[in-house]
Amino acid sequence: MIRTWTLFIIISLFPLLAFSQQPSNRLVSKKDSLMPGTSTSIPFTLENSSAENKIYDISVATSSPLISPILAKGEFQIAPHETSVYLVPLRIAAETTQGEYFVTLNSTDRSSGVSFTKVSPITVSGNRKLSLTVLDTQEFTRAGESFRASFLLKNNGNVTESLILESKNAIVDHDASIILGPNESKIIEIHKRTNPEIGQNEFQNLNLSVYSRDNPKENQSVYVSTQVISVKPTNMDIYHRFPVAASLSFIGMKNMGVYHDGFQGEIYGKGTLDKENKNQIEFRAVTHNPVELNTFTQYEEYFVNYRRDNLFVHLGDKTYSSSYLTEFARYGRGAEVRYDFNKVSLGGFYNHPRFFRDIKDEFNFYSAFKIRKESEISVGYLYKMPRKEEVNFGNIKLNSEAHLPYAKGKFKISKNINISGEFAYSTMEKSEGTAYMAQADVSFEKLTGNLLYMKASPQFAGYFNNTSTFNGNIQYRIFTKISLLANYMQDAKNFQRDTLFLAAPYRKYFQYGIQYQYLPSGSVILNNGYQKYQDRLEPKQFDYYERFFRISINQHIGIFQINLEGQFGKTDNYLSGFNGNSSFYSANLAFEKFRTSFNLFGSYAITSRYQLQNQKQLYYGARILSRFSDKTSLSVFYQNNYIPEEYFKDRNLFELLFHQQLFPGNELDLSGRYSLQRGQIGDKDFIFSVRYTWRPNIPIQKVAEYTSLSGNISNLGIKRTAGVRLMLGSYLSVTDKEGNYIFKNVIPGNYFLEIDRSTTEINDIPTTAFPAALSLSNKENTFNFGLTTAAKVQGHIQFPEAEEKSPTDIESLQVKKGKKKKESIVVEAVSNDQTYRKICFIGEDFDFTYLRPGDWTVKLYRNGLDKRYKISTDKFQFTLQPAETKELNIHIVKQQIEIKYQQESLKVGYNEIKNKK
Repeated sequence: MIRTWTLFIIISLFPLLAFSQQPSNRLVSKKDSLMPGTSTSIPFTLENSSAENKIYDISVATSSPLISPILAKGEFQIAPHETSVYLVPLRIAAETTQGEYFVTLNSTDRSSGVSFTKVSPITVSGNRKLSLTVLDTQEFTRAGESFRASFLLKNNGNVTESLILESKNAIVDHDASIILGPNESKIIEIHKRTNPEIGQNEFQNLNLSVYSRDNPKENQSVYVSTQVISVKPTNMDIYHRFPVAASLSFIGMKNMGVYHDGFQGEIYGKGTLDKENKNQIEFRAVTHNPVELNTFTQYEEYFVNYRRDNLFVHLGDKTYSSSYLTEFARYGRGAEVRYDFNKVSLGGFYNHPRFFRDIKDEFNFYSAFKIRKESEISVGYLYKMPRKEEVNFGNIKLNSEAHLPYAKGKFKISKNINISGEFAYSTMEKSEGTAYMAQADVSFEKLTGNLLYMKASPQFAGYFNNTSTFNGNIQYRIFTKISLLANYMQDAKNFQRDTLFLAAPYRKYFQYGIQYQYLPSGSVILNNGYQKYQDRLEPKQFDYYERFFRISINQHIGIFQINLEGQFGKTDNYLSGFNGNSSFYSANLAFEKFRTSFNLFGSYAITSRYQLQNQKQLYYGARILSRFSDKTSLSVFYQNNYIPEEYFKDRNLFELLFHQQLFPGNELDLSGRYSLQRGQIGDKDFIFSVRYTWRPNIPIQKVAEYTSLSGNISNLGIKRTAGVRLMLGSYLSVTDKEGNYIFKNVIPGNYFLEIDRSTTEINDIPTTAFPAALSLSNKENTFNFGLTTAAKVQGHIQFPEAEEKSPTDIESLQVKKGKKKKESIVVEAVSNDQTYRKICFIGEDFDFTYLRPGDWTVKLYRNGLDKRYKISTDKFQFTLQPAETKELNIHIVKQQIEIKYQQESLKVGYNEIKNKK
């Protein structure tokens, strides 16, 4: 194509004589901040101080082969005593790097032969421009195989880039750090091995991100996707099934030297009764525990609940709760019902407590009104019936029924502030009481916190009485890495817990400190404060007040997570009546390797909290959890002892857990524990269990009918269509001598039909894209296609040599670039359902094989080809016949430029403003 640069020639191509009294600043400034890939003009100021006309022969040279003068030679004439500006037109190549260069003007007087030289510095500015495009990817991948994709990364700027390559979900088949020069490109490949165990066809994405080490915020990310075809598909079911787990356990326990054992059965189910998942049901039945109840064994339990839309019904055992103040948590056997209207909810429950003997029965009724999505007000009434025999209800005598009306609410004041509260009143035959609670949560960008205050009067007949508590925590982030912390906690003293559990020690605790995040993977916390611990059980094991300073360090190093902590304090021991120092040192190391997680911990203390002053204590242990496979796991735990503050609960000293899936739906669990029971300091017990679980999925509703798929493979000039193996998920079929196939008893769904190419000739290709996506919903489905012989496209990229090579041919251009870098173009072959791309080098052959006969279009892209060259024909369209080899010849030619010179010189004059008297 011929380009006409008329305007450009008027401005810059023809040597321009500009006559003026003073040079223009605008012309001088053109030497600064020149952009690569453009053409420009550089001014030189020339002066003739003689009394005669001068004619000079000029030549222009530059300090870089990438900056070339458009007119390297010329002449100019200058009148006596005149000052002129000579413009030198330059072409700056796109790959010219940022920096300072020099343009040299050599002038020779024709009459005298005297020569002189002028040098003008120019500055090429930096231009950063990266491009990342998909070059090739797989549309389909079989599960277990690697999904691969390639990308073309190109530096279209003129600055050498130090780049970082990353992928969040794939492996980059290249160094993570590369150097890419101006106009340089590289092909980057990534891959990911797909999971061979996936049960259904699914889409998976891969991504590649690239960013400059100097500009990490300028991140470019490209995503590609493939459809993974399951090779071990989970058979879809024509029935809607209800998940159920039935288990039988044999449990043995040696408790204080006495051994007991027996069997315990359990059945549990949770699911829906219809395919629309509207009728949800859950049930559980656990038989009597053959050994003494503790944390590691199940107690007898029976319940069933049902949920549909706005209705919820529960029958049987559960932890019932009316409100925080009246009945926070009471395990028992009863019934509960709730119905949600648009903004109003009504409900209630009946409960017969199982582990709290002071209450015979209790009834609750409530109503809730929703103000907004996250704000509501509730009112309710709780009625408690005492047992007929005279018992004590906490610190008050429950000699009559207790009536407890209450009101509570939660309100979202703003997106950062939530408040909630409750007020309750109780009355019995001879006493009455009140209780109230208020709580607030705040969450701002730098400030987060939570506050709770509760108070109950001495005669209040709710879950708490004659107590108050205050808990709060606050965190304020001063800087990005520094935060201030404060926590206060005061336990309630009198609460009516179930007798199944022992009470934790009474705590009053306050600490404040600062956290410094010195690394993204490491932080240090400094705390100061006090704590009061008092044993609620008799005889007391501890009762002390302690002022302390604590330092904690958390650091992640490679696969290791390290936690170190040290605490130094002064202890007032109220139980033994002495004062002393207490110091604690602890370390924790966690890491994961070989599908196994390890956690090692230890602590050493010199304390005055208990019976002795400066008592030394050493605790250590470990937990190892190994997942040998998806079906087998083993867990081992050991700890030599526990601090006395934890003796209110069951504690494991040694634990061994083994899980094995024998076959789908059948599991075996073995466990053994060496433990300290709650309330015990030195008496140790041993518990073991063997548990077999069966997980049948019970059919509830038939949701579909079996379908079939049949068809014929047409012979379009190949040797045979008999014996071709076809795969449809986990179904297989082989064609008969006429090419017919059939799949029977197929579960409806979406499938991919595949051909086993080992049963066809190497060049046989289907007439439609494979794998073929099929949706089987009808009872009978048909899919026909043909097999033909694949075609081929091949060619050569030519750069025709001229009779006399100019210094701007391809070879010289590569020398100018200072690299053995081959010029290349991108060749793309496209049909209706296939697209292939290749980077092809000039002077070399290329080919596309195994193409489906039909209409094809081959497009050619420059891929950074120098602007002085063009592709003579950049698009080919043709129809491929079976077994045809199509030859293409691609020619790279020079751009033809037509220069039109202005016939008369252009003069630019500058007016001189004279002061007038």
